[in-house]
Amino acid sequence: MTDNFGVPPHKIHFALILLIGISWIGNPTLAQENWPQFRGTGALGVSQGQPPTQWNIETGENVIWKAPIEGLGHSAPIVWGDKVFVTTAVSENTTKPSLVTGWVNGSGKSAADSGKWQWKIICLDRKSGKPLWSKTAKTGKPMVKRHVKASHANCTPATDGKYVVAFFGSEGLYCYDYDGNLKWKKDLGRLHSGPYNMKKLEWGFASSPVIYDGHVVVQCDCLNTGFVAILNLEDGKEVRRIERKDVATWSSPCIFKWKGKTQLVCNGYKQMTSYDFDSGKQLWTLRGGGDVPVPTPLFHQGMVYITNGHGRNPAYAISPDASGDLTPQKGEDLPKGLVWYEKRGGSYMPTPIIVDQLLYTCNDNGVLTVREAKTGKQIYKTRVAKSKNNFSASAVATKDHLYFSSESGQIIVVKTGDKFERVAINDMKQVVMATPAISGNHLFIRTTEHLVCIGTKK
Repeated sequence: MTDNFGVPPHKIHFALILLIGISWIGNPTLAQENWPQFRGTGALGVSQGQPPTQWNIETGENVIWKAPIEGLGHSAPIVWGDKVFVTTAVSENTTKPSLVTGWVNGSGKSAADSGKWQWKIICLDRKSGKPLWSKTAKTGKPMVKRHVKASHANCTPATDGKYVVAFFGSEGLYCYDYDGNLKWKKDLGRLHSGPYNMKKLEWGFASSPVIYDGHVVVQCDCLNTGFVAILNLEDGKEVRRIERKDVATWSSPCIFKWKGKTQLVCNGYKQMTSYDFDSGKQLWTLRGGGDVPVPTPLFHQGMVYITNGHGRNPAYAISPDASGDLTPQKGEDLPKGLVWYEKRGGSYMPTPIIVDQLLYTCNDNGVLTVREAKTGKQIYKTRVAKSKNNFSASAVATKDHLYFSSESGQIIVVKTGDKFERVAINDMKQVVMATPAISGNHLFIRTTEHLVCIGTKK
């Protein structure tokens, strides 16, 4: 299939994404931009489109399609051109693997899985939701156990329109072309993730790959090993490995260019750190945040934002020009380069989002804190839902609306701005653990059993 100029669409998209970070397909007025990784370009989570704010999953109002997805996976959907990609893990023993939602008390035990599993990447048609291809990357018994709230397919895939990369932690890193042909695979060894003070527990891996400038980047902060691996996208050969010494981290790396140099920022407990992408040299570092780091760092309009949690929920805003140790010390002025710092009001699980100079941080308990992104000044703080809900997925947004997904399946739509205004609450009727994707005027929501495309029917 080609466009009017006889050029394959995926080649056009690939060229445009390198130039402007966002490409359009079909009629530009439809604003169908690509959503190539976890939370889209740069993990910023903000779309140029405008999906509906209200829908009804039972009557079909504003539901374009609803496609069943076998197995269990918490990875988010990604979109490129006319294709949507998701990953999943399928058990040979059950069609509905166990899953616990809500607040989990106790020591965070592992799920009692048995038998063999299949780790799959699935490609669906964007317009109809029909499966285009499905590939099984690996079959076997899981090398590590998962947390009772987790899956064996937590990592969101990434694409550049030519290649699609899927990461399954201990089960390997896999690269396919746009049509589903395996190009290469990489074994990064056993990746044991769990609490640093209870090392026998296994919670599963969740850091998603990032494609940047012809490379694949994966952050592997685990109990038995710690590193960032930078690999060649075309052949999977390792270009550079940055050694790290931290607790287990479930965050994905943030990569951006600043003043001609590329920085790679990793969340952590002992090492919230920026590295020079080309050399691996440490540029600046922070320590002492939350000891279960999950949210992905953000780079937005000349500022880096990091938050993490477990016992504490600090939030940091850092200048990309910073250098050295930026760890704040009690009773002292903030180190140069640490623009602002809050001991509380950060996030444990969801990644924050920035829209029109406001930083929206929804914690896993549903409490939303809104600040001026540049100064850290609190604008308001409230509970997103009418009743208490747990939130594992991260928010996504358009210019006008924010979409918050609770584990119970409520998608709460909130108006952007300095005053809280809840626009709608939409019930998906199934558990939602994955972060949605927005591509133009379509919102893609993954429940535990389906992938649903929300949009206005014409």
